[in-house]
Amino acid sequence: MKYLIVFLFFAGVTDFCNAQFNNPKEGEYIIYPVPYRHVREADIMWSKTVWRMMDLREKINLPIYYPTTPMDNRYSLIDLLLYGIKKEGIVAYSPDEQDEFSKPLTWKDIEDRFGVRNDTVYIEDSETGESVMKVIKTEMETSEVKKIMIKEQWYFDKQSSQLEVKIIGICPIREYQKDESYSENTLDNEEPELAMKKIFWVYFPSVRFLFANNFVFNPFNDSQRLSYDDLFFKRRFSSYVFQESNVYDNRYIGEYKKGLDVLLESKKIEDGIFVFEHDLWEY
Repeated sequence: MKYLIVFLFFAGVTDFCNAQFNNPKEGEYIIYPVPYRHVREADIMWSKTVWRMMDLREKINLPIYYPTTPMDNRYSLIDLLLYGIKKEGIVAYSPDEQDEFSKPLTWKDIEDRFGVRNDTVYIEDSETGESVMKVIKTEMETSEVKKIMIKEQWYFDKQSSQLEVKIIGICPIREYQKDESYSENTLDNEEPELAMKKIFWVYFPSVRFLFANNFVFNPFNDSQRLSYDDLFFKRRFSSYVFQESNVYDNRYIGEYKKGLDVLLESKKIEDGIFVFEHDLWEY
């Protein structure tokens, strides 16, 4: 009898949980991201942190850049992140700190980093016909975000005998016309009239649920769209190594290499990770 009571108790708890988490509002459904495999810290025998740069103007990355304005329940990556920060409780962190996830930003801080400001315009009064001064706030130009920085950790798990990678955070980078009257800390840029500015960092595990329920455009099949979580999880994007953990305070490759040598150094870091995994095996 007591076993029957215990069984009914757990059955009731299970039904309650299913009702709470698997029965969304009418017309909606919820997709849960595939959880990461649990890895003990003691089982990580080797690890390296690298930062990648993703150029959204590359052809394979265009589904992440478009649409520049939300449409048909589709968001670009930056618009989806801003939606999550404003309405879903996603925390944005300052990119100016040594630790990427130590100082939270407010929505006003994010607007300032996008260059949102109050402009004065003159409009005609419909009753008097005279020009009246009015202060309006400029909008965020999310289309200016043309690059994404990705922080990831490569590690070797001795229990599974596999070299794996986990994305830690992502940082949108805004590219805009430089204003001589506005001084700020910018990244290296190829064209002198343009400036690049890191907007914010978000902790990647905290946005996986949002990513799993929003999809990118599939140019080959409208009925088989890929979620943002799948895109990053399956690494369906193009990027190059921009920085690696090192003794020189995590300096960028561009600080000690120039021109073509930057790409060669990036490839050298990637090859070093591959060679490390290859050397672990004996044939």
